Amino acid sequence: MLKVRKRDECKWDIVSLGEVMLRFDPGEERVHTARTFRVWEGGGEYNVARTLAHCFRSRASVITALADNQIGRLVESLIYQGGVDTSNIIWRETDGISGNYRNGLNFVERGFGLRSPSGCSDRANTAIAKLKVNDVDFSSIFADQGSRWFHTGGIFAALSPEAPGVVIEAVRAARANGSIVSFDLNYRSSLWEGRGGIDAANAVNRMLLDEADVVFGVEGFDARLASFSIEDFENSARAMITRHPSLKVVATSLRDVVSASRHNIGGALFTEGKTFVGRQFTDVQVLDRIGSGDAFASGIVFGMLETLEPQRSIDLAVANAAYAVTCPGDVSTARLADLETLLGSDLPEIKR
Repeated sequence: MLKVRKRDECKWDIVSLGEVMLRFDPGEERVHTARTFRVWEGGGEYNVARTLAHCFRSRASVITALADNQIGRLVESLIYQGGVDTSNIIWRETDGISGNYRNGLNFVERGFGLRSPSGCSDRANTAIAKLKVNDVDFSSIFADQGSRWFHTGGIFAALSPEAPGVVIEAVRAARANGSIVSFDLNYRSSLWEGRGGIDAANAVNRMLLDEADVVFGVEGFDARLASFSIEDFENSARAMITRHPSLKVVATSLRDVVSASRHNIGGALFTEGKTFVGRQFTDVQVLDRIGSGDAFASGIVFGMLETLEPQRSIDLAVANAAYAVTCPGDVSTARLADLETLLGSDLPEIKR
């Protein structure tokens, strides 16, 4: 059973640690043929805080580092517009060509039908990738400000050889001050290329899971909705908890990719010794698939912060994941009322 701190004991409901990149979106075009782009802010760990702030009106802050130039200030402005506090951003002074510190850029095209989504990230030598242990005053954030929840994940942990140490430092400060800690097993092959690939990523993630209360993703589990088995999921979740005794909750989104434009979406939650399966959304038309897993995670976090029944939490999480793929950008634009409507009806209707 998770023991969540009371709201009035903390400044924040959630604090996330991770990279926030500037995403360039060519819309219906390809990256290599586009002449115009829309820009969004995004990053796996940040997206959870952003969705909690927007959808669920949670008090959210992000710990990240940015190069102090016009691009960094644009990212800061986008974070602020998203309702996430920017006071815990670490600013790095740059030289004239950002040769010492730079900001991450991410070019992502959505795909359509049989054309798969694809991306090209430009994120080497970013300010946050150069963070080291003792660079962040985590005591000030978790002891002085206080947060009910702390979230990070495998993307940030993959940014550099030093990043796992920063995660451990942050997690221990958070737990020492009563924060629930969640970790997302997100894997990005581009970040581990030349550094051991999936095996190296798994080794780092397993070490970090020893410090977490909640995990998103299940080691070695087939997360396709069509092949989902409650028994297999529950066995995998119990095995993870046995390997990592600090874990109390295991949750995963489930997805069948019919095409780039159509997905089937579901999810499962293991908590207090029981498995809860969320409502399934089939044949969902996809506008932009980026961030749906983070939307799922935010629904679980919201449910636990509000001590909702587990079935209610997993239903909200799956609904938010399904809603997110209908939204442009990296985060769900749903409100809680939108998710309640989605869960209570079979077809969308025009609201007048």
